[in-house]
Parts: sequence; C-alpha cells; structure tokens
Amino acid sequence: MALKAIVRGAALVLAGMLVASPASADPLAKDVFGAQRLPAAVKPAAHGFYSRGCFAGGVAIAADGPNWQAMRLSRNRRWGHPEMIALVEKLSRDAAKDGWPGLLIGDISQPRGGPMLTGHASHQLGLDADIWFVPMPAGKRLSPRERETMEFVSMLKPNSLHVDDRKWTPAHAAVLKRAASYANVERILVHPGIKKKLCDTVSGDRSWLGKVRPFWGHDSHFHVRIGCPSGSPGCRKQEATPKGEGCDASLAWWFTEEPWRPAKGPQHPRARDVMRLSELPAACKAVAAAPSPSSEAVVTIGGGATITTSAPVAPVAANAFALTPEQAIPLPFPRPGN
Repeated sequence: MALKAIVRGAALVLAGMLVASPASADPLAKDVFGAQRLPAAVKPAAHGFYSRGCFAGGVAIAADGPNWQAMRLSRNRRWGHPEMIALVEKLSRDAAKDGWPGLLIGDISQPRGGPMLTGHASHQLGLDADIWFVPMPAGKRLSPRERETMEFVSMLKPNSLHVDDRKWTPAHAAVLKRAASYANVERILVHPGIKKKLCDTVSGDRSWLGKVRPFWGHDSHFHVRIGCPSGSPGCRKQEATPKGEGCDASLAWWFTEEPWRPAKGPQHPRARDVMRLSELPAACKAVAAAPSPSSEAVVTIGGGATITTSAPVAPVAANAFALTPEQAIPLPFPRPGN
C-alpha cells in the first residue's frame, strides 16, 4: 500500500505541472526534465533516441574517484544509464594503466535524461559522455570553483582546422583508442582536425579508427556514445558507422568550404528549446513522474555507496537547477583559413 501511495503521489506531482494552466497542458520537455534533481527509482531503461528521449534507473558517477574528477558540478549532469557510468569508470582505470593521469569528466546526462535547459541536443538517454582532452591534474584535486571556471583547451591551432602539435601527444591517441576498444562503444565524436591527425599518425592496429567520427566542435573534448543497452526495447538504435577507417573522402569533405558555410534564411529554434513533453516517447511521461531514490548517495558510483533502485520514496519537489552559461553548440561557421 505504501508503494502505491508513493507512485500515486508522484503522478499527482506531474499532473499538477500539466494542469496548472492551459499553457502548461503540454509543457516544454526541457522544463520537465531540467527540473529533476534525482533519477527515476525504477528498472534501468533508455527510451527513444539520443536526441529525443529519456531514461529511468539512472546512477551518478561520484564527483571524485581514484582516476577521475567530474567538472561543472552545478549542472547536475553526472547521471547516466548504469552501463554508461560503468564504462566511464572502467575507462578511467584502463586509461590510468595506459599512462593517462586521470579523466576530467564533462556532461553525461540529467538525472532522468531528456532535453537539457542549455547545451546539448543529444545526451538524452544517459548513453553519451564527454571527456576533456585535458587530463586530470597530477596530484591535485580541483576545487568546486575551479571545476566551474577552468577553461576548455582546444587541441587545434588558432583559426585552423588542424591539430596543434604543441598540445597533442601520443597519450591523446591512446586514450581514444582505449575508449574505442570497448564493444558497447559505437562511436566517438571528435573535431575533423583530430580525426585527420589520427589518420595521419596512427600506426599498427588501425581498426578502431572507424569508431572515431568527425563532427563540428569537439576540439576540447571527445564524446563517447554507447549503443542501446539490454532491457531497453524502446531505445532506437543509431545507424551503424560506415565500414573502414573513415580516412577517406568522407573526411576530406570536412576540409572543403561546404561544412562551414553558414545556413541561409531565418535561424530556426533548436529542437531542444521547443520540444514538448508529448513529443517524447510515451514512457518518458511515466519516467518524469516516477519516485526518486532516498538520496543521491545511494545511486552514486565511485563514492563507496551501495547502488540500489528498489526502495523508492516520495519524490523530491521539482526544482529547476540554476541556468549555466550556454555551452558552445557545433554550428556551421566560416572555414578557417589554414
């Protein structure tokens, strides 16, 4: 009976959001999911697509671990599907064995995924994670303020599409190779200049290069994406990456004018900013209304806590976290001159 009351109460919370006024009958999805502070305490599952969906049963990676530090803590984006969080933790251990000082972890997802108030178009299923190209400072734990204000470091030469050899090292290639080695990693997004650097310099085993895909932005971090996890029949798969290393005409295209030509006509709003709750998979409404775990600690990996999603309690009140400065979105812009 107590559990039924909890679920009923959670549904009433969401219902209140939906009927507060005619304008909120179908609220913006980013407002609903951006307000969540804790995950849905139900069986883990991803629903929808990477840029239009949500997930349940999420866990957080601890702000600090033996081989990682999480950045931009105020965004509350350390959450992901358990498979994604386990992979990030494993990458931190394996990369340390390879000589990488430790991971600086950027955005993964909101507690229940969904569209974000600011920033990414994807990262909605808890199956994407950003890792900085700058490694963890050796022997130093960054303060919360430093994690908010530390600047991104581009791996490119100024005003260029090409990697700055003063910044790029074999260790950068090694950490990308390690991330690509995991079977559930389907693709890793990097700037086209970084992809070209890999194509030009990697020797020996090059089979992993096919997972590394060029995309706008991604010059200061790499974006790891895993496939739909088991137990998620409502997760829509992404198209498989093309066969081969990707060091062909498809890469050469990025060094023409076309990818960088500004779009003509009026600028359309980002899908993230106009997407309504009804436009997400039907399961996402239940995810938004589901009860929360008793605390963040019980669903945090790496901080010595025991993970559990089987003892839901009354959901926390919806509190939209403070807006963070708009994260750079990869949009076409004039091609650099060199």
